Amino acid sequence: MFTGLDSLSPAQLEALAAEARVSKAWPFEEARKVVARYADGFPAGGVVFETGYGPSGLPHIGTFGEVVRTTMVRRAFELLCPGVKTRLIAFSDDMDGMRKVPPHLPNQELLKANLDLPLTRVPDPFGTHESFGHHNNARLRAFLDSFGFDYEFLSSTDCYRSGRFDATLRLVLERYDAIMAVMLPTLGAERQATYSPFLPVCPRDGKVLQVPLTARDVAAGTVSYADPATGETVTVPVTGGHCKLQWKVDWAMRWVALGVDYEMAGKDLIDSVKLSSQITRILGARPPEGFNYELFLDGEGAKISKTKGNGLTIEEWLRYAPPESLAFYMFQQPRAAKKLYLGVIPKAMDEYFQFVAAYPTQAPKEQLGNPSFHVHGGPPPAYAPPVSFALLLNLVAVSGATDAAMLGAYLKRYAPQCEPEADPRLKALIDAAIAFHADHVAPTLKRRAPDARERTALAELEAWLGANPAADAEAIQFEVYEIGKRHGFEPLRAWFQALYEVLLGSSQGPRMGTFFALYGVENSRRLIGSALGEGVGV
Repeated sequence: MFTGLDSLSPAQLEALAAEARVSKAWPFEEARKVVARYADGFPAGGVVFETGYGPSGLPHIGTFGEVVRTTMVRRAFELLCPGVKTRLIAFSDDMDGMRKVPPHLPNQELLKANLDLPLTRVPDPFGTHESFGHHNNARLRAFLDSFGFDYEFLSSTDCYRSGRFDATLRLVLERYDAIMAVMLPTLGAERQATYSPFLPVCPRDGKVLQVPLTARDVAAGTVSYADPATGETVTVPVTGGHCKLQWKVDWAMRWVALGVDYEMAGKDLIDSVKLSSQITRILGARPPEGFNYELFLDGEGAKISKTKGNGLTIEEWLRYAPPESLAFYMFQQPRAAKKLYLGVIPKAMDEYFQFVAAYPTQAPKEQLGNPSFHVHGGPPPAYAPPVSFALLLNLVAVSGATDAAMLGAYLKRYAPQCEPEADPRLKALIDAAIAFHADHVAPTLKRRAPDARERTALAELEAWLGANPAADAEAIQFEVYEIGKRHGFEPLRAWFQALYEVLLGSSQGPRMGTFFALYGVENSRRLIGSALGEGVGV
């Protein structure tokens, strides 16, 4: 999916870099925050971008959105600062205790028997990996790899147990009171009485405990608590994986320990970002740059909920469209609430290809504002389908095509250079159009009968097509307009809506001149004749 900047000459790169310094495209605005962060020079280790993953569930469309958007900012930064090293950390919070069992998983009783264990110690209900956490981590890596993301995977369990977090954990212990002063006002009275940033891992059964601390020893680097089962006082180090931090404190600790410079988060985490940023400053570091993106809505405008199942899965999107179209959708207005449902897929795909087609003719300023540049991290690969996906859907609807060969025959008549079998991308679009129509369009189509004025206009259109069998798309489109005007359709879009509803069974449709040319004049006459209840064009 990512083509990068390697194909550009030094002169082209410099022209783009000059525009990138002032571009209003949001990835460049975000990247300039990171540039400003290091006005006195970048660290030898480079700049660190991060995304987080909670492995109690499988990666989903939101996971893709966060990683692809962060990658867009990373690539924008690399254009602004060529030669500066960058890394993208995909961090898995797999040391979290499993507090509840997701209802869709197999082996429910097995999982319930292992509540409160770190996810990397919970048995894998699928039986394929050493733990539930390892299973989902593997799924995450396979998921990210399938899209070609460049990232470094880090496991919370590994970082805690290896000692990578030890120095920062000791710092959290040292500045415990200041951290508590930030956290306690955000909690209810009951929670305040038991809250501690440290969650000891019980030496007896390995569970991540949520217990109040009875003592702290900064010099020794330990905390003490009363074992909830025995009442005995237990003292454990805060290092080496013997304790985990509560997540807001954990987030800040991770930023400090890993030197994170940029991380974005959903709008629902605004307060958490503020708290974690305060704690980061208490630990003597600067919080990462970033922004809060809006969450998606379903087709009815309601907030998407995994419990309700009213969202769109990434598998559903990729059944009908390439991943580039999903990345394009994620690029658009990340701070605005957008509907994410099946109906947005055709439009997103067609708009993506329109931007790809426009890119080569644009000046550098416009190229950097072109979404396809950010989808690919550089110039998009040149490809323009001969027809839009929306038009393919309409063609499937009226032709009854059920395989690529049938639909390909129509395309070859319209555009003789089309060779679906030799063009995998076109073949994929055709297959997707057939599948999308069968799954989601066909059940909604309902053609209506024309009224008297519409019948007269349609009859005139059919007669004109019969008299002009060799007319091309532009000639047909012109005549469609003229017929609408002659028959007094006001506004003229009422005529086109009538064509869509009467001929296609939908309130929206394609450019009719192109559609009739693609479907064929004689087939179009038959379609009109069928709507009129006449055997014309046979």
